[in-house]
Amino acid sequence: MEHIEIFKALSNKSRLLMLEWLKEPEINFPKQQACGFEHGVCVGEIQAKSGLTQSTVSEYLSILQRAGFIESTRVGQWTYYRRNEKAFVELSKIIESNL
Repeated sequence: MEHIEIFKALSNKSRLLMLEWLKEPEINFPKQQACGFEHGVCVGEIQAKSGLTQSTVSEYLSILQRAGFIESTRVGQWTYYRRNEKAFVELSKIIESNL
């Protein structure tokens, strides 16, 4: 993916917050604690925490996924999201070598 698309994905406060929340899901999504975080965080939990509409959250998560920052897993009717930590290592390399 082009560098400009990566930085565009990071240029929104709500998307940045989602990435921060997914860094420590156990702390940021306590309601899901009983079900665990094996597959990531349920999109419904992200939507509830953000206070944004379902369609906006879906669009933001899609942008972050296309940029490589998150991965999704579908389990039945639910979709779960988790951070792709490798993408953050690559982002550090991009910043270090190009900026």
